[in-house]
Amino acid sequence: MADDKLVGIVLVSHSAQVAASVAELARGLAGGGVAVPVAPAGGTEGGGLGTSAELIASAAASVDRGAGVAVLTDLGSAVLTVKALLAEGDELPEGTRLVDAPFVEGAVAAVVTASTGADLDAVEAAAGEAYTYRKV
Repeated sequence: MADDKLVGIVLVSHSAQVAASVAELARGLAGGGVAVPVAPAGGTEGGGLGTSAELIASAAASVDRGAGVAVLTDLGSAVLTVKALLAEGDELPEGTRLVDAPFVEGAVAAVVTASTGADLDAVEAAAGEAYTYRKV
């Protein structure tokens, strides 16, 4: 399977460390199969807590293989920043989609599903299904 057929995943957190750690976890749990393009976009350019439109746009461009980009976010302003970028229309690659999913569980489901070569709709559905995962 060619990498250019894979959905890219962007993980947007208010913390660079959280975004990077969730990306590492999701990649690790996806196993040794196809390496899905995953990019963290956490914090601000200066390394502080917050969100950065520039970091998000750069991360999305870096994982775009032409099959779409699934963006998962943690909290409020991360969601608003991605929505603003999508509304602008030219800041994110074509086929970029904000995915409504829990951040950690959704990221794992998205990366695992994308590693099978699934399309963007399937990746989004798998990530969203993570809301139903009950712990007790």
